[in-house]
Amino acid sequence: MSDYFRALFVGGTGAISNSCVKEAAAQGMHVTVLNRGRSSNLRSLPESVEVLHGDITDPASVEAALGDRRFDAVVNFLCYGADDAAQNVTLFAGRTKHYVHISSASVYHRPLPKGPVSESTYAHNPEHGYMRDKVEAEKVFLAAFAEQGFPVTIVRPAHTYDEAIAPLAGGWAVIDRIERGEPVVVQGDGTSLWTYTHAADLAVGLVGLLGRPSAFGEAFHITSNDTLSWNQIYLAIGHAMGVEPTILHIPTDFIMVAEPDWFWSGLLDGDLSHSEIFDTTKIRNYVPGFNPTRVFEREIYKILAWRKAHPGLAKGAAEEDAVYTRLAEKYGQAMAVFAAR
Repeated sequence: MSDYFRALFVGGTGAISNSCVKEAAAQGMHVTVLNRGRSSNLRSLPESVEVLHGDITDPASVEAALGDRRFDAVVNFLCYGADDAAQNVTLFAGRTKHYVHISSASVYHRPLPKGPVSESTYAHNPEHGYMRDKVEAEKVFLAAFAEQGFPVTIVRPAHTYDEAIAPLAGGWAVIDRIERGEPVVVQGDGTSLWTYTHAADLAVGLVGLLGRPSAFGEAFHITSNDTLSWNQIYLAIGHAMGVEPTILHIPTDFIMVAEPDWFWSGLLDGDLSHSEIFDTTKIRNYVPGFNPTRVFEREIYKILAWRKAHPGLAKGAAEEDAVYTRLAEKYGQAMAVFAAR
């Protein structure tokens, strides 16, 4: 294992973080992963990776785990709000030459501007708590960069997946319903556009930024150009499964009123119901090797193969399935009342 570049990844077992760890190891970096050691181990780590256990929300445990280690780059996938950001500035200011904060492409204000979204688009999305917190975290890191030279780079992934994820509102429950021939809900008329990015493709861009002083104080969204309408997404799943999906188009406002406590209902208005197409010029200029090649219409076959091989893990949640059933029933009742007038 080479010591030419030492990288610490906080996380390491999620779809994005695991792919980034593997990419960094493949490039010969000395890779250390810090996590709590409580993952379900859906994804393995390369044998060369050093694994340390500590809770990033507990600075004392992190300091105990890291000891006197210093890193050329630290990438934290588990920082969500302003308090987390301030804590990380304090924790890593003297421990790394480069810090990468994982934010989200969902921070951009809605409605999105005409044309592909660039990094200059205003980061302001108050419709969902997760996005609000990510925006506030970015502000803390950028203030630390401006005021004390904290060497931060902000990375904003969009909807990123690997074979162990059903990248849909409702997850595996949606796949189960398509297989059973039951209706699946698609917001609006299903024609809004959505961009998917495979985690292994994103990893090339992210790892390519590590140790780059020219990236300090900069933000990058790292996405592919794999853009489909929601109708196309569901039809692609059905095509791969050999079934015709029963798509039920329901207005976003109706979904939010009918199921206000459903986690995804808030994301529909602040994220999923908007067309999202990204201008990737910036990351391509910084990382010439960034050239996403994976597309959802092909990768869905790998997702379905993983589901078949892991039936105990790729199982739809009963509560998600119940939401879809209730939405179909409520919308049917509403339409019946309307038709009777």
